[in-house]
Amino acid sequence: MSDLHQLHVAVIATDGVEEAELSSPAKALKEAGAKVDIISDHSGEIQGFQHHEKAGKIRVDRTLDQASHTDYDAFLLPGGAINADRMRMNPKVREFIYEFDRAGKPMAVICHAPWELISAGVVLGRHMTSWPTIQDDIDNAGGRWEDSEVVVDGNLVTSRGPKDLPAFNREMLALFSRLPVEARR
Repeated sequence: MSDLHQLHVAVIATDGVEEAELSSPAKALKEAGAKVDIISDHSGEIQGFQHHEKAGKIRVDRTLDQASHTDYDAFLLPGGAINADRMRMNPKVREFIYEFDRAGKPMAVICHAPWELISAGVVLGRHMTSWPTIQDDIDNAGGRWEDSEVVVDGNLVTSRGPKDLPAFNREMLALFSRLPVEARR
């Protein structure tokens, strides 16, 4: 099992997030010892979804105005078409992603969330996967899309969707555990 003590992970999401793609990885991270903050564009709670149906509410720990990419060692972008489409247009989310990638910090991205990477301008030359309907967007942004349950490319792990969560969580934990303890928050 991965030991992620002292690792501080940002989970960036808003209303319309695919609940399982947030809750399952966040649980795996916490069980491995990581501190996990849910960061959103508003305070309170965000509305989770199970595909097109409303699911549970998720408590927000910090807003984007209260968080900085320098506060975190790694991040998770869960999917959900509504969530990813809304967050990709937020300049603070784009800056967060861009700065994380520039610093080589580990990033875990699933389902529709690669849209956010595309909008942040960090897909060129990357090998990745996503929800199948995002394939053209990745290809058009200069990435190389693969239909696999999980793809690891440097500091980035991507996955297709909820059915691939076991493989995604395993590879996310492995990637995040490579960050030296002395570099963690």
